[in-house]
Amino acid sequence: MHTDTERCVRAVRSKDARFDGWFFTAVLTTRIYCRPSCPVVPPKDRNMIFYPSAAACQQAGFRACKRCRPDTSPGSPEWNARADSVARAMRLIQDGVVDREGVPGLAARLGYSARHIERQLRAELGAGPLALARSQRAQTARVLIETTALPMAEVAFAAGFSSVRTFNDTVREVFALAPGELRGRASRGPQAPRTPGVISLRLPYRAPLEPGNLFGHLAATAVPGVEEWRDGAYRRTLTLPHGHGVVALSPRPDHIACRLFLTDPRDLTQAISRCRRLLDLDADPVAVDGQLRADPLLAPLVDTAPGRRVPRTVDAAEFAVRAVLGQQVSTAAARTHAGRLVTAHGVPVEDPEGGLTHLFPTSGALAGLDPEALALPRSRRSTLTTLVAALADGSLRLDEGTDWERARAELSALPGFGPWTVEVIAMRALGDPDAFLPTDLGIRRAAERLGLPSTPAALTARAAHWRPWRAYAAQYLWTVDDHPINQLPA
Repeated sequence: MHTDTERCVRAVRSKDARFDGWFFTAVLTTRIYCRPSCPVVPPKDRNMIFYPSAAACQQAGFRACKRCRPDTSPGSPEWNARADSVARAMRLIQDGVVDREGVPGLAARLGYSARHIERQLRAELGAGPLALARSQRAQTARVLIETTALPMAEVAFAAGFSSVRTFNDTVREVFALAPGELRGRASRGPQAPRTPGVISLRLPYRAPLEPGNLFGHLAATAVPGVEEWRDGAYRRTLTLPHGHGVVALSPRPDHIACRLFLTDPRDLTQAISRCRRLLDLDADPVAVDGQLRADPLLAPLVDTAPGRRVPRTVDAAEFAVRAVLGQQVSTAAARTHAGRLVTAHGVPVEDPEGGLTHLFPTSGALAGLDPEALALPRSRRSTLTTLVAALADGSLRLDEGTDWERARAELSALPGFGPWTVEVIAMRALGDPDAFLPTDLGIRRAAERLGLPSTPAALTARAAHWRPWRAYAAQYLWTVDDHPINQLPA
């Protein structure tokens, strides 16, 4: 979008927050870059140029605005909707792969050469993978500086910098303030009580956001010991590269309140990325709802509660296991099966606030489970053990960089994986916004009540008009039934 100058100028003039994250405005006279909704008086048109990423602005020598804090805007919804190599690369960078494995590791995951990935990212985003990762490190550093009392040296290494000097130089370059000045500015504002070891921050999103189906679904399907709903917050344990964490997420009118307890602060970037993916916070609800509203039979559902998101997951492999456990059983039975698996094979952890007891078991931990110990039909045991073995040996890879169609083909080749299981994994684990479940009983029942075709083939044909947002259409169709997944818990 950043190449459409006229459209960008209109968005800046109207301070339209819907375009935050789509592009960034750099001001030639002040050498500052802003988000489109920046509250300051817009500059003259001739003094504005537009970039597709914060990293591109920083590479061009612009520093972040202190008023609108463009580094904290929602992520581009393009990386949610697309499945090409650039989108997959961006999802992996957001998950910290470049910091952990370098550009060669990123390229290996995508199946391309490092030079090819560099060329593609520069062509589309104006910055290569190292610059994009550096921009993300700067934002992580800012969060740690402003929300914790960690010494600056610890902040530097926790944010992923190789030295304190590089950390200091980057913070000064990006924010035009030294790290100590950033902490001083944050301390002058109203301060919430600070709990040692807990990082509190806001997760931005594009309005509108309907929290009912989002948190209702997560709470209704919560696995005992791993997830819970308590005091207006969804809480769960996280398995992270350097340790584990516990997160509490609460819906607010203009943001999601996030409280993180991490055993290692180096995992902050990954934890934030996974929480945003879990809640689908980088979606563009205006674009989604606009297309679905064009169908006269869906329009009343959209108008009743616009801004529904697709509840996703913090771990694609975990969700695949849970999807198999949930085949042809009730939500309560699926929770029971998953809870038993967690108790038997999950890693016990300490929850600083009590209530959560385990990490969900990894595929490696489940690879040696005894099928006879599972209270499942024999065919389901075979499906689960085959899935776990494929995940453990790497022949099946489900992560942020997975090619959606390739994953569908590999899952379909496993015994016991029908269209429903494959598509629900594509929808919630892989994040495909066009995944669809025409065989799902709730969707078929909703279609019949609304006057839509109710047979899978006919419904799929009708749903072609909803593409590429059929996963969101499913969220609206599920609201036709009175089910706890549609309601924000009390």
